[in-house]
Amino acid sequence: MAMNQFDYRVDVLAIGAHPDDVEIGCGGTLALLARWGHRVAILDLTRGERGTRGTPEERAQEAQKAARILGADYRDCVGLPDGGLEDTASQREAIIPYIRKYRPRVILTLMSPDRHPDHATCHHLARAANYLSGLARVDTGQPHYRAPHVYYFHPYVDVSTTAPTFILNVTDTFDIKLEALRAYASQFYNPDYPGEETFISTPAFWQGIETRSRYWGGRIGVEHGEPFYALGPMGLAGIPGLG
Repeated sequence: MAMNQFDYRVDVLAIGAHPDDVEIGCGGTLALLARWGHRVAILDLTRGERGTRGTPEERAQEAQKAARILGADYRDCVGLPDGGLEDTASQREAIIPYIRKYRPRVILTLMSPDRHPDHATCHHLARAANYLSGLARVDTGQPHYRAPHVYYFHPYVDVSTTAPTFILNVTDTFDIKLEALRAYASQFYNPDYPGEETFISTPAFWQGIETRSRYWGGRIGVEHGEPFYALGPMGLAGIPGLG
């Protein structure tokens, strides 16, 4: 029997351009959702093969380890070219089978603009792929499906000129987020790794992960927070604080 639009295989699909994008931007959220019993999947659009540090094989192993730490149920990689993401029909169509495979209630993906061109392009690719995935005449040999909710995050620096739509309290899972990031031994601050220093491998970047988390947490009166954006108004069943 074909699955209908309400048959969800996972609750949340987090889509990043490279391995480690989702951990930086929403790792605390994914760990929290997994702790609450939600099914979580992660999709990397590229293998990060053009990164200065780490081989694609290293990064794939690190990504799987990080996913296990967060409590994710699945992790996949589309295999699009690192540094070569483009909002084209062929790249959109490469993502659609994964959305139809996982059939998430919610997609979390990168916000645009961003300092990394792949991040900004991932934003547009994920949006377009999710829309096209809902069209019956886009044939992948799978039932058509469109995730009803899509929210966005910045992985590094919050460059949006508007305030986040909401901030999630991740105080209870921030340590899990850091543990998942440490799984990327080739990417983040690691004095034992023999590689050229990069923007994200510096002590300052590592310290900035906590600084950013505390800043957004402070905006809602908690210790750690992760901000998200929605393109349009969000509906609520009641008034926050009143039910």
